Amino acid sequence: MSIYPLRTLDPEDEDFSDLEPLREIVGDARVVAIGESAHKVHEFFQLRHRVTRFLVRELGFTAVALESGFPEGLAVDDWVRGGPGDLDALLHDGITYRFGRCEEARGQLEWMRSLNGQVHFYGMDVPGSSATTVPAIEACLPLLDDVDPAYAKVIRDQLLPLFDYLPADRSGRLWVVPALQAYMALDAAHRHEITARVSALAERLQAMRIVYGADDQADVGIRCAATARHMDGFLNAMADGATRTYPAANIRDAAMAENVEWILQREDRVIIGAHNGHIQREPLWAPPIINDKMTTLGGHLAASLGPDLVVIGSAFGGGTLQSHRMLPDGPPGNAELYTVDVGPLEPDTIDAVLAAAGLPLHLTDLRTAPASAATKIMNGAQSQPIDPAASFDALVYIDSVTPWHAFATA
Repeated sequence: MSIYPLRTLDPEDEDFSDLEPLREIVGDARVVAIGESAHKVHEFFQLRHRVTRFLVRELGFTAVALESGFPEGLAVDDWVRGGPGDLDALLHDGITYRFGRCEEARGQLEWMRSLNGQVHFYGMDVPGSSATTVPAIEACLPLLDDVDPAYAKVIRDQLLPLFDYLPADRSGRLWVVPALQAYMALDAAHRHEITARVSALAERLQAMRIVYGADDQADVGIRCAATARHMDGFLNAMADGATRTYPAANIRDAAMAENVEWILQREDRVIIGAHNGHIQREPLWAPPIINDKMTTLGGHLAASLGPDLVVIGSAFGGGTLQSHRMLPDGPPGNAELYTVDVGPLEPDTIDAVLAAAGLPLHLTDLRTAPASAATKIMNGAQSQPIDPAASFDALVYIDSVTPWHAFATA
């Protein structure tokens, strides 16, 4: 097992000599996935940013695709490539799950814009922070207004009003909770009408591809419609969960994989940023929360890309994580922040094994590593079962982590 000390996580430090081992690990792969053990962690944002700079500057990568809504990311890409727009608004609305509401995300987008169109930004995830299909449907309307205005009217008059059930207040950190609760409370006929109309939208746009024209607007609109269908399928599976008699399917990760494969039709080499649990090649299994082994984004891409995929996960030795919890007496979707101190770690985690190297920051090449006693990896403050070498090509170990530098409204 080859272990390489790393000097820094500072993305402004562009002495990339310590990252040179990545040149051989990545090779000619078209996709490099960079994972994080937990969201909203300062050091994991910095790691992704610095490795991204290396991959762009030294290896010619041309796009960054994040665990964020596909349709929402279109405006971010326009700004990154020099277009107009307000960065604060884009960080608020263009990156979903509230992942853009921090100084770390601001710094990476500002750097991407400074490259004058060299790098594209994509969201690869389902829309609406996995709570609503509406952003994907609305993203189809500019195309339809131009080339199919009669059908655009149908969407506005017959499909979008079906989402009137959504809560108007989205200011709370957990606004997705009342949004999902409202969906689950719909009667079956209402849900099925949404599904039928979203499916009709996606099928019509695909069937009209030649009529609409082979330009970028049509290509993006058709992809947004497909993403709307994926999101509706994700919600339907959730509603069916209580009575389902067959194993669950990970529709969200399948949707992300399909979006990445679409991106690869447009880009030479792509960097993916997401949670370890999405990029790992092995199925995700985290009992008692996730009791069925779920095919991941990494599993789908490994099947389609083979050696063109390299997966770099993260591990850590302890520190402080930030989370949130519902306020029982507060308005729906409101939550309070709190922190969790993590450590010491269980000895059978790969995190603990890497800590034993005695280096505060290092990169480990797992491709030729001997069998390890590690059977788990830290997923936030909890451990989950995993075969590290089957899931990742390499791991970056960080000895201690801290919360992200969030904006006041995050």
